[in-house]
Amino acid sequence: MYIKDVETDVTAATGNPVILKEGPSTGLVDGQNLLGPVVGKFAMQLAIDKAKQSGVGWVVANNSNHFGIAGWYAMEASSEGLLGMAFTNASPLLVPTRAVNPALGTNPISLAAPNGQEPFVLDMATSAVALGKVEIQHRRGEPLPPGWALDAQGRGTTDAAVGMQGRLFPLGGPEETSGYKGYGLACLVEIFCGLLSDANWGQHIRKWKTHERKANLNNVAKQLDVDPMKCV
Repeated sequence: MYIKDVETDVTAATGNPVILKEGPSTGLVDGQNLLGPVVGKFAMQLAIDKAKQSGVGWVVANNSNHFGIAGWYAMEASSEGLLGMAFTNASPLLVPTRAVNPALGTNPISLAAPNGQEPFVLDMATSAVALGKVEIQHRRGEPLPPGWALDAQGRGTTDAAVGMQGRLFPLGGPEETSGYKGYGLACLVEIFCGLLSDANWGQHIRKWKTHERKANLNNVAKQLDVDPMKCV
């Protein structure tokens, strides 16, 4: 997926993230449309450096892309003797409670705490499951457990083919089993990673594994008569 993004110019192949604004314990990073792991590592290292200097480091990034495993970045901090946290918003797959269409990503939450040689690591999606687990069931020809996915009418489904259309329950499943709590946690991550960083959020994020971003941005830029990169 990452190679395809580079080959189709969806993500930049060269360059470095840029710090737009910073204080003793905070930072705002422009990822320059680079691969997410490049931006994620840069932002986490900046947060680590600030935490060592001032006691806490809080860094957000925009103009980035899919960054892989959230827990990896949190563990980078824990390996330095710090409490590490990593969050990211993502392509819309999660259907909010009482809704029909996906509006938020799987929006993972991660915490790594040092504990000798074996840190405590939490890395979890705020959706009931990751889409990859739905794909596994689909490839096996097996039904989904209840509470994983919804159909186009907003009803729970156990049909893996329907689940592959990309409508996941929030963590907790339907409303009667407290799915609104997972929805709330997904909103928390969206506020941190989308709104606080002035990045794309919710349904404004390009769909998972699509390569239409550059064409869409070029169309918007042409209408506004601006640099396409200012539309990211």
